[in-house]
Amino acid sequence: MSEVEQEHHTEQSGDKEPEEKATSALDREPARGPQSDGAMDHGLEDLLTFIRDARGFDFTGYKRSTLGRRIRKRMDDVGTQGYADYRDLLETDADEFRALFNTILINVTSVFRDPDAWGLLRREMLPELLQTVGPASEIRVWSAGCSSGEEAYSLAMMFAEALGVEECVRRVKIYATDVDEEALRDARSGQYPAKALEPLARELRDKYFERNGTQYAFRTDLRRRVIFGRHDITRDAPISRLDLLVCRNTLMYFNVEAQTQILDRFHFALREGGYLFLGKAEMLLNDTERFEAISIRQRVFRRRPGGSAPPYPATTPLKARASGAAERQQASQSGLRDLILDSMPGASIALDGNGIVILVNQGARTQFGLTPNDVGRPFQDLEISYRPTELRSLIDQAIYERRPMHVRGAERRMGNDLQYFDIDIQPVLGGPGGPGLPVAINVTFSDVTQATRLKAEVKRVREDLETAYEELQSTNEELETTNEELQSSIEELETTNEELQSTNEELETTNEELQSGNEELETMNDEMRLRTTDLDEAHAFLEGVVSSIAAGVVVLSADMRAKNWNKGAVDLWGLRPDEVLDEHFFALDFGLPTDRLRDVIQQCVASGKRSGPVVIPAVNRIGRNIDCSVICSPFDGHNGGVVLLMEDVADAGGS
Repeated sequence: MSEVEQEHHTEQSGDKEPEEKATSALDREPARGPQSDGAMDHGLEDLLTFIRDARGFDFTGYKRSTLGRRIRKRMDDVGTQGYADYRDLLETDADEFRALFNTILINVTSVFRDPDAWGLLRREMLPELLQTVGPASEIRVWSAGCSSGEEAYSLAMMFAEALGVEECVRRVKIYATDVDEEALRDARSGQYPAKALEPLARELRDKYFERNGTQYAFRTDLRRRVIFGRHDITRDAPISRLDLLVCRNTLMYFNVEAQTQILDRFHFALREGGYLFLGKAEMLLNDTERFEAISIRQRVFRRRPGGSAPPYPATTPLKARASGAAERQQASQSGLRDLILDSMPGASIALDGNGIVILVNQGARTQFGLTPNDVGRPFQDLEISYRPTELRSLIDQAIYERRPMHVRGAERRMGNDLQYFDIDIQPVLGGPGGPGLPVAINVTFSDVTQATRLKAEVKRVREDLETAYEELQSTNEELETTNEELQSSIEELETTNEELQSTNEELETTNEELQSGNEELETMNDEMRLRTTDLDEAHAFLEGVVSSIAAGVVVLSADMRAKNWNKGAVDLWGLRPDEVLDEHFFALDFGLPTDRLRDVIQQCVASGKRSGPVVIPAVNRIGRNIDCSVICSPFDGHNGGVVLLMEDVADAGGS
């Protein structure tokens, strides 16, 4: 998703590029006069609230330091001194919103960006996903924060390579969302210059893209399976029943509270066993109960089994209409009912208790391209359920709260034109199940495009008149002060020359400091790489030592769960490490009667000293009766843990 720049330097491998190292005066706090920090913070919050209410862009969950810096950069560009002045500019100049959003929202992506992560997803996770979904089921994928679309088309190519193009067109549906409308327009076109496709292998480019002048267009049949739409992951209801959710290097721009809310939505959106693919700048260190780490290095996680709370509390299904005589009477009047519905102004769609479309009037067919064949289909499968706005969560809320829901001024783009609709969601109450029970839902769309445009035009004209009056007032004052300003200009120019010389010296000093800082960072990176190499070598050495011990070595944690099971233990008892790790030792079923070791282990834990050896009759992995010698030693690596050394007495005596 197009989001604000990253606050700290991170790996540049996700869909959003982190902010470059500070090399100019823009990264220093600009002078703002006598305003205090508290006043500036208050002004920033007021400005964010105004932007949310005026244009629907909610930046309140973003990191304040980075967001404030980007907004102040735009304020410097237009020459405003405070947040209140900049808000006045936004109220009088609608085009300034676009310039501000382009400053805040940054779209940096490419096809198969970070090839190692995509390779892991293609080799290991994709085959398991396809096996889990089944050969005939639909595969649902969501690219959240798709920017200009390269990531979504990368997903389409990956599934097409795995399934074949025809099977992919039949089964795979990819939802690609972002908050940046300009980036979405580029994504919907599916056209990219040759430079943007350089990371793609030539055979894949020729297979999935068609040359169109200086551009390459994504193939049409697969393009139809990629659905682009505006979606704010902090506010809008998530897409549900997903098999794969890709959101790379987007969470890092939000504060902790917003990240928690977004992860709740992602957990709800994924089916059990569905995969979550994040960027290298993000981790789920505090959410391991809901997401299993498949690859920490490549940031691939899997949703653990267990329910999740929907955006609104679950409600009982809508009750169906009474059958029998009532249905026959309704059928006899269906012709008259359809004529009345078609004559109604505006578009109207009715749903039954199972979310199936039962009525579509003429206005809906004309306005949204619906056909009689759409009657009987699930509403959630229709494009109108999420465009011009997300209606599925609002319908759930209307059913749960048993009251109408309203959406005012929903925006719909038709080519280069914009349409605006007021949407009313009305639950129909009553029926055999009880007087207050919803039995159906009626959704109506009222076209308010003309009224919205007139309101905007009236507001603009009023603002122009106010501005013209203020300009006339100020012109007289400016003429009176012009003579005084001309006299002081010479003195100001001389002062400015001295300030410029001083500024040049400061910039040279700053440049040297930045160069020194970069060298220090490079040195630290080299040291970190050396330490990582040393740790890897030490880990490999320790693994080799444990594996080379012929006797069975078992490491138990304080709660008596197996943390290490070496090769000697595998040869002695026949259990593999993946069968015993993190399992309770006394619950394991193998040839050693573990209950007889409780006293020995407890004595070792209590005394902090080695206990044993104790010889216990046992049965090894080939079914032969042996006398097993067990020595229990305290394990300093875990408070209360122990290390068990198990060996066949006969083998020990022979050696």
